[in-house]
Amino acid sequence: MSGPWVIIILILISSIPVIAVYIWFRIAKYEYSLTKFLFTLLAGAAAFLPAIILQDLLSFRILNNRAALFYEFFIRIALTEEASRLLILVLFFWITSRLKPQASAGPLNFNIVKKASATGLIAGLGFALFESAIYAASDISVIFLRIFTAALHGACGSRIGAAAVLLRKNPGQSFLRVLTAVAIHGVYNFMVIIPGLPALAAIIIALSAFATSIMLIRGGWSEPSPAEPAIDKPPENL
Repeated sequence: MSGPWVIIILILISSIPVIAVYIWFRIAKYEYSLTKFLFTLLAGAAAFLPAIILQDLLSFRILNNRAALFYEFFIRIALTEEASRLLILVLFFWITSRLKPQASAGPLNFNIVKKASATGLIAGLGFALFESAIYAASDISVIFLRIFTAALHGACGSRIGAAAVLLRKNPGQSFLRVLTAVAIHGVYNFMVIIPGLPALAAIIIALSAFATSIMLIRGGWSEPSPAEPAIDKPPENL
């Protein structure tokens, strides 16, 4: 099979979570047009560039094997990708707030955080699609695992999306969500790359994180009410 067909097939396989999420949004009648959905995917893909730059800058050799593994999986890969995603989403929310200032008016509430989580989930899937195209050129053996990697990026993206809107008014909660995303991402990388570890464990991590993101987003599209709790006292499921 020639190179272009491999890339197309890999992207189609990685698109399965994207298509599933879009169908879910349409069935649930969430506030996402196809144009907005595609634009958010593109914003997520844009996070790939700063991530690559940061990973290149952080290419250090560490002699201690355990420290080297931790640094590679949790810092050089997970932290740089989530930090890049956070940067892009902060910029994305800033631009959209300027285009629709009435949408960002009022106090920060759980409804806004959940919508930001949905945006982050889509952006994460956009990152995964672009990354899959890059991987296709070098390693066809990961073709089916990319489905679960896409779900992993979506799950981490949802947490970064919430972190982006919480950054100014609740930096503590924002940091917690970034830390959670980095931890999930790092553990997944470890499970996938280290020889001898079962791939099933990595798949379970990706699907579990994706499922919790969906649970967080569901029901978060109602109109804000005065009775909504303060954002600095989140419920346990956040």
